[in-house]
Amino acid sequence: MKILYLLHEAFEQPATYLDWARARGYETDQVHVYLKEPIPREISGYDMLIVMGGPQTPDEDREHFPYYDPKEEIALIQRFIREKKAVLGACLGAQLIGQVFGAPYEHSPHREIGAIPLHLTEEGLKDPLLKAFADGMNIGSWHGDMPGLTGEARVLAFSEGCPRQIIRYSDRAYAFQCHPEFTPEAVEALIASERNLEEDSKKYPYVKNASQLRKDSYGQMNAALRDFLDAYVASVTK
Repeated sequence: MKILYLLHEAFEQPATYLDWARARGYETDQVHVYLKEPIPREISGYDMLIVMGGPQTPDEDREHFPYYDPKEEIALIQRFIREKKAVLGACLGAQLIGQVFGAPYEHSPHREIGAIPLHLTEEGLKDPLLKAFADGMNIGSWHGDMPGLTGEARVLAFSEGCPRQIIRYSDRAYAFQCHPEFTPEAVEALIASERNLEEDSKKYPYVKNASQLRKDSYGQMNAALRDFLDAYVASVTK
């Protein structure tokens, strides 16, 4: 198994997504978009693509993020899907996958930051890959947008503040608006990047402050993500 990661910002770490791959002995390549590293056009050597998050949107122009080209990333995702390779998206990555399937991203009803209770839909309860995601378990969140939906897409999980936390677009394309990959180290990097966190925590009902974020526990969500990833790899390689 060889996995390609797209990383949009230094403070948006792959965390458990990368730790899991290394623990399983998989090969990994990382494209640091924020360092202007080129996105590969040849994907024959890769089995899986994991597109991570960032403050960008799927239709961002070059004014604020001159190193980010959503059209190029969408084209890469399309190539993986066309060749029936595995594709996962986290946050921005989830929204980009939705775009590929013809579902423009939307604003979430609420901004969410912190470990938020996750609820499985009826489809989510039936999905064999999500067995470790217990209904009501806390899940990492750091977003104000969410992926769009197609007629074939299935919402597998939601939270009180966001109706689309996990979406299955196909058997090989899953989108996580949430962040089960969060670790204390990854959260510290995000805290440092969020200038108005304390103020926002007082204004928005689903935004936690730095002190609360540091008290959150991330072990259960990390274990659930590793279980999902193992089951996902088994499903796409059988």
